[in-house]
Amino acid sequence: MESVFVADAPAAVDLIPVTPQSLETVLEERPARYRRWVRAMDFAAEAGELLRIADEAGDLEAVLVGHRSDEPLWMLAAAAEGLPGGIYRLDTQGLDAPTLERAAVGWGLGRYRFRRYRTDNKVEDRAARLLWPEGVDRERVVAMVEAIGHTRDLINTAPADLMPGELAAEATRLARAHGGTAKIEEDPQILARDWPCIHAVGRASEHASRVIELSWGPEDAPSLVLVGKGVCFDSGGLNIKPDSAMRQMKKDMGGAATVLGLAGLIMRTGLAVRLTVLIGAVENAVGSRSFRPGDVLTARSGRTIEIDNTDAEGRLVLADLLDRARELEPALVADFATLTGAARVAVGHEIAAFFASDDDWARALEEPAASWDDPVWRLPLHAPYRHMLESDVADVVNASAGGQAGAITAALFLQDFVPADTPWLHFDIMAFNTRARPGRPKGGEALGLRALFGALEKRFGRTG
Repeated sequence: MESVFVADAPAAVDLIPVTPQSLETVLEERPARYRRWVRAMDFAAEAGELLRIADEAGDLEAVLVGHRSDEPLWMLAAAAEGLPGGIYRLDTQGLDAPTLERAAVGWGLGRYRFRRYRTDNKVEDRAARLLWPEGVDRERVVAMVEAIGHTRDLINTAPADLMPGELAAEATRLARAHGGTAKIEEDPQILARDWPCIHAVGRASEHASRVIELSWGPEDAPSLVLVGKGVCFDSGGLNIKPDSAMRQMKKDMGGAATVLGLAGLIMRTGLAVRLTVLIGAVENAVGSRSFRPGDVLTARSGRTIEIDNTDAEGRLVLADLLDRARELEPALVADFATLTGAARVAVGHEIAAFFASDDDWARALEEPAASWDDPVWRLPLHAPYRHMLESDVADVVNASAGGQAGAITAALFLQDFVPADTPWLHFDIMAFNTRARPGRPKGGEALGLRALFGALEKRFGRTG
C-alpha cells in the first residue's frame, strides 16, 4: 500500500471529479483555460474519461476525472490505471465521507497488478500515488484493498503453484498474521474416515487433499462460519470437461480464495465475531482412483449420495464442510463456490447469484451490495424442485437430470446439510472477470465479498 497512497507531499496534482451534469459548474470555478481545453479536446466527462490540464509553464496541474455519481467506488480507478507517475490529490469538495472512502478503495483497486509470471516484472519507481483524503479511515481502506487483491492473486495463480498444500499454507500464514490458528488435516486415512466426500473427490490426484479450519476471535462472540470450495483444478473427473470448459479451471478454488480474502478483512478490521473458515482443498483429477458415476458415497453427516456426474464435485466437498459448520452452532453460515454454469446463465459473469434460508440476511445484503457496487441477486430455494435430486439407490443424487434449474438444485442439495434453524447464505460465483474495466482487470475477482462484509459489519459491529 505504500506504493499506492502517501501521507503527505510538498506538491500534488489535483484530481477533479466531474460528471456530464456537473462539468459546467466545476469549470466556472476554474481558470478560463480549463474551459478552452475542455472544448478543444471534446471532453464530455463520461465515466473513465480523463483530461490532463497543464499550467502556464506546461507542467501537469490538474486532471479532470469523469465518473458516474452512482458509482463512487470506481471514481478514481481509471485515473489510477492511466495516469503517469507522481503524487495526486483528490479535490474533495462536495464529497461525503462514504464517497471518499470508496474512491480511495477504487484507487487502490485501480493500482492492482498481477505480474508474478511476467519476465519484465519491474518495480514501478514512478507509480501514481494518491495523497490520503482527509478524514478517511486509512486502515479500513487498506484492509479492503488488500482483501480483494489477495483474493485476486490466489485465483490468478497457476494451478501448479497453488495445489492443496499451497492453499493450506496460505491459510496458515493468514491466520498467524492476525493472531488466529489454522488446523490442517491431510492424513488420507483420517480424511477417508472423517471427510469421506472430500477424500473421494481428491483421491485420484498426486496432490494430497487438505481440510483447512481457520479460527479467530473470542470464543464467546457470535459464531460466523465461512465455507469455501477449494478445488484447485477441476478436470471434471471421469466426466471429463471439454477443453474449452477446462481452460480456466484454475479458478475453481475461487470460493476458497474469496473466503480467505474476506477472513483477512474481518480479522484486520476486528469484527466482533468468532470466525471459523472451512475449506476443502482438492484436485479433481482423472486416474485409476477416481470416483465414478454410479458410486455411492456416505457423507460426513451420514447421508448417502449417488454419483451421477463427477463434474458436480464441488457440492460434495461443501457437503462435508457444511456438516462441520453445523457443529459450531453458528449465527450464520455463508459459503462461496464456483458451483454451476447455470448460475452464470441466470445472472451472467458479473453478478454473484446467492441463495438464502433467512430473509433478514438476504435483505441485509441489498444496501452494501449497492453502495459498494458489488451486485448480488437472490435466486429461489424452490423446494418442489427437490424431486430432481431423488435417487433410486441412495438418499440423494449429486446432479439432477435434464439440465434445468441447475443452480437451484445444487443449492437444494447443499441445504440438506444445513440445519433448518441455521441462517445460511450460499453464493454461486464466477470469481473471474471476463472483460477488463477500470479497477477490475481481466482475471480473478472477489464477487460478493464487499456485499457480505458490509452486512456482517452492520450486524455484528467491531470489537473495542
